Amino acid sequence: MNSKISTTLFSAVIAAALLISACTPPKTEEIVKEEVKEEKVTGNSSELEIWHVKAVAPNGQMIKIKALDEEGNIYDVKAIVNDAEGQLMDIKAIVKGSYLPIKILLTEEALKPVKAIANDGTVYSIKAINEAGEQLAVKGVETNGSLVHIKAIASDGAYYGVKAISKQGNLMDIKGIKMIDAPLEGTVNGVDVFAHIKALPQIGSAGQAAVWNVKAVHPEGGIIDVKAFDKSGKQFDVKGILYEGQRHIIDIKAFVGDAKLPIKILVSEADLAPIKAIAEDGTIYAIKAIAANGEKLDVKGVATSGNIVHIKAISAAGDEYGIKTISKEGMLNDVKGLKMSDTKVESKINGVDVYAHVKGIPQVK
Repeated sequence: MNSKISTTLFSAVIAAALLISACTPPKTEEIVKEEVKEEKVTGNSSELEIWHVKAVAPNGQMIKIKALDEEGNIYDVKAIVNDAEGQLMDIKAIVKGSYLPIKILLTEEALKPVKAIANDGTVYSIKAINEAGEQLAVKGVETNGSLVHIKAIASDGAYYGVKAISKQGNLMDIKGIKMIDAPLEGTVNGVDVFAHIKALPQIGSAGQAAVWNVKAVHPEGGIIDVKAFDKSGKQFDVKGILYEGQRHIIDIKAFVGDAKLPIKILVSEADLAPIKAIAEDGTIYAIKAIAANGEKLDVKGVATSGNIVHIKAISAAGDEYGIKTISKEGMLNDVKGLKMSDTKVESKINGVDVYAHVKGIPQVK
């Protein structure tokens, strides 16, 4: 997008259009396939942009985050930038020459364990280790919608935020991310996973539960409605659902009757990946942007960069318009496809193969 659009302008344009309401997570059957992620550290690894991972104490002290095996051996934990904008960083443990994925495991515990998982299913504990050698547990402590807050827990019960930190001192928040509503997000090398762990851009204060608009943004500053359509041409609203207590991950849903349908990027051999809403019975709804003259613009996944799939509305002339989710107050999140695995089929939802999940995430540029 070439033009800069102020949040003041957006607020004035859309303030009357937004419905704010407290939201409970919608129920949709979503089945994920097993994910396997272990990458060897090679000579090319030196080309990666690597950030440190630290817990931040209230006094500003930075506490190292490490992975530990059963014998107490200690391994590095790092954040890896793998998309051009750095909107969604991988968090990995570097163990015996391999990058291991770090996940929040599925348990009945209120404070959910955070572990690195090797190819053979071996799990490594994730701890914060202070200067005195004290080991602090790192846990998933609270879930708000699609986001799980991750904290290091001090001996007095205090929670310390966990951050990715660049060599230049820039910070990103490290959070758990859920792509589906079911407790079991998937299995990694035979281990049941509750949520993935990624680094996201920092935001201001946590949000209140609300429904945000979803719009395509014209280069001249205009905004274009994004809607879902059934086969008969009937249209339905597409909205962003913000859950109270966080603003990092906004669910993007089609409101069809009483149902809130997940919107996904589907597996396809086409150069431009289709974006659809999926009903519980597998019915597909097209996602389109509607220009002022009534023209329907395709909404597609146009390019993949690391964990991010860029989503655009495409005019008849081939112009690409960014997609945003926008609050009543004019706050914006980018609408992007998110991939949690390297596999082509990210998951299967109600019988439909999914390439990436569609979410609203904080802007970085």
